[in-house]
Amino acid sequence: MTVVIGFEGSANKIGVGIIRDGEVLSNPRRTYITPPGQGFLPGETAKHHRSVILTVLQEALNEAGLKAADIDCVAYTKGPGMGAPLVTVAIVARTVAQLWGKPLLGVNHCIGHIEMGRLFTNAQNPTVLYVSGGNTQISNDPSPGYNIEQMAKKGTKYIDLPYTVKGMDVSYSGILSYIEDAAHKLLSTGQCMPEDLCFSLQETLFAMLVEITERAMAHCGSQEVLIVGGVGCNLRLQEMMGVMCKERGARLFATDERFCIDNGAMIAQAGWEMFRSGHVTELSDSWITQR
Repeated sequence: MTVVIGFEGSANKIGVGIIRDGEVLSNPRRTYITPPGQGFLPGETAKHHRSVILTVLQEALNEAGLKAADIDCVAYTKGPGMGAPLVTVAIVARTVAQLWGKPLLGVNHCIGHIEMGRLFTNAQNPTVLYVSGGNTQISNDPSPGYNIEQMAKKGTKYIDLPYTVKGMDVSYSGILSYIEDAAHKLLSTGQCMPEDLCFSLQETLFAMLVEITERAMAHCGSQEVLIVGGVGCNLRLQEMMGVMCKERGARLFATDERFCIDNGAMIAQAGWEMFRSGHVTELSDSWITQR
């Protein structure tokens, strides 16, 4: 059996997870939450991660009932992500690997999401929609996407928004500009409520994602869809994607908040796959990248 510990800290989540041959032994994490109206800055986020990462590491070992000697490989998020938080995690992972005398593995954050999704759902060969989460400057507790999802449930009036799909590409910049220009006028004149704007925004963005996913399925002859990433928790996105899949006779796979939101176990799982395939990262190559 192969046991891999994974360190994730590319954004405002810091997590340490342990995987043993497809079994999640532990997966504690912490979230850096800023006051409403403020985004999380790289330096402040890294400071938060430094303050809790050793505690989270000890929690992971205790929860799994393991010691350093039981670990076969140390995996960490090499990128993409925010520079300062990534460096914090990489330094700890390098240090732990050297102290414990274990091989080191740098993991692509996006692939971590996908591999965890494949493990959790048993999807065989899915078309993957990776929808990254809420790094925005609105109410951050517990996350912007969650707050929008809850408000959208109360919305009843659909506001027409720009809808831009070109082949497999989507453009959200026009929607953002429109919302910024129109929101105050629409709200101040009573033409809609904030809940209606959230509802309209969510319906429009998700319809675009469903369209390009269906196009990808048609190109590839795919009969499975796997949604991963922080926004993959959104039940309305899952519902809309499910309708499309049902019409095509396809299957939808999605994870819950334990694994769609950034976590250490997903890095451990991707690291497990890589380690079993003979990959290791030399210390001299254990840098990070924001791209």
